[in-house]
Amino acid sequence: MRKPAPKGPRTAPATRKPAAGRPARPSAPARPGAGPSRSSSTARSASGPAGRSASGAPTRRPANDKSRPAAKQAPRKAVAPRAGSASSRPPQAGQERLQKILAAAGIDSRRACEQIILDGRVQVNGKTVAELGARADPRRDEITVDLIPIHKEAPVYILMNKPKGYVTTVKDDQGRPTVMALLKGVPGRLYPVGRLDFNSEGLLLMTNDGALAQVLMGPEHEIPKVYLVKIHRTPKPELLKEFEAGFLLSGRRLKPCHIEIAEKGDNPWLKVTLTEGKNQQIRRMFAAVGHPVSKLRRVQFGPLADPLLKPGAWRFLNPQEIAAIKSL
Repeated sequence: MRKPAPKGPRTAPATRKPAAGRPARPSAPARPGAGPSRSSSTARSASGPAGRSASGAPTRRPANDKSRPAAKQAPRKAVAPRAGSASSRPPQAGQERLQKILAAAGIDSRRACEQIILDGRVQVNGKTVAELGARADPRRDEITVDLIPIHKEAPVYILMNKPKGYVTTVKDDQGRPTVMALLKGVPGRLYPVGRLDFNSEGLLLMTNDGALAQVLMGPEHEIPKVYLVKIHRTPKPELLKEFEAGFLLSGRRLKPCHIEIAEKGDNPWLKVTLTEGKNQQIRRMFAAVGHPVSKLRRVQFGPLADPLLKPGAWRFLNPQEIAAIKSL
């Protein structure tokens, strides 16, 4: 038989620890000056970096917890191109840059065709295009220059011996005769590759192949050009070495050139080989050192040479010569 519990003052029941997984009851606010309570320190230790279970045993968090989904990164926003620009539209099949189409049609070199576009002289399907980067399909689109339709022509390559008294250009604002007057009866729209000044003569390439003209005129390709130059008085050997090392002309260092004496005399002939073609470079170079040029004739342009071609005459390149200039 159980004995009855003794009467007396009741004592407060012992505080139970919260079960695992249950949140602890909020504790009474701490008195001023008192240290941290046991419950708050326990909560901090449970949520600390070490990580402890409700029983106090330390737990380890796996290095790569696959149970938690990885946070998705927001996709980067692409910078939108300028509205209405030709470059903002993705190229379609069969489309090419407009300046390339014009050069292939024999309008002019690719660089000159870029300026033609910027001048607002080109129309595509009746709309004027005046910005670089525009594309078109030469088989489907109607492309005009100055309202004249273009047509892709068969490539033509002509070697001319330019005489004195002609300008190396298609048109001249001063009304002087151009080299185009020497090409009578030649089909297609040709233009000269490079330049020879009004008083110079020699070999000149004429073509409607704009891509090839761009390569031949680019200074980075360093296509050699050979000239016979007659100057006033014989220069000193030290001066020729200065030219070959790279002459300083108008504050700019020219590329080295090769010079040798072709014919001796009081006014000798020199053989000068250049790999760049600045405006009247040879004449300005020798005039700067007191040896002005009286005659200048180009005798070789890259692999092209013909000593039997008379001034004012021209001929078509043979297949071997075409292959040679295209391999540069």
